[in-house]
Amino acid sequence: MAPGALRIPGRPTQGRPPQTRRGRPAQSAPHGSAAHRRHLRRPRRTDRGRPRHTLDVIMPSLAKSLAAVHEQRRALEAQIEARLEAHPLSQVLTSMPGIGVRTAAVLLATVGDGNSFPSAAHLASYAGLAPTTRQSGTSIHGEHAPRGGNRQLKRAMFLSAFAALHDPASRSYYDRCRARGKTHTQALLRLARQRINVLFAMLRDGTFYEPRTPHLA
Repeated sequence: MAPGALRIPGRPTQGRPPQTRRGRPAQSAPHGSAAHRRHLRRPRRTDRGRPRHTLDVIMPSLAKSLAAVHEQRRALEAQIEARLEAHPLSQVLTSMPGIGVRTAAVLLATVGDGNSFPSAAHLASYAGLAPTTRQSGTSIHGEHAPRGGNRQLKRAMFLSAFAALHDPASRSYYDRCRARGKTHTQALLRLARQRINVLFAMLRDGTFYEPRTPHLA
């Protein structure tokens, strides 16, 4: 048997030119031909298989759209700030640590002047910040905030409590909650609930925030 007569099925023998699917020898396009130029113009592809020139078109368009959204957001924030400054309770709300323009706008939209709430406890219940203890039988599973309430107001009060940790009185209350075994979230919920009392009094009396060290319940 002549050398090279044996071959592995499916694998071309050495020196055999590549063939097309129909079994004809594949021919490379001559240099400078139309087929050769089309091959050179074929777009490079990314790892995901998309032509690179498509991303070159899409990315600038997305960046332009994102810039427009940010510009609209800044314009909307300016309008909200202008309307907030015209409200008589604007300076009262923003005098409280952790309450900025956005949080004050949420408070005005959800609470107003507070006259519809007879007590701070009612306001806390409406905000879903009245801590309850989950209990089944004789087992107590820990303190948590109820799932009900106004979610927008609850989120605003929770985030403002976190933002107010730079305030010495708020930080002191938070640290004492942690010292009593409360988790970070539980301590923030307690701080948010305590700030409801202060906020209610500020809205009721129309007075600015006065730093005081709150007492633990």
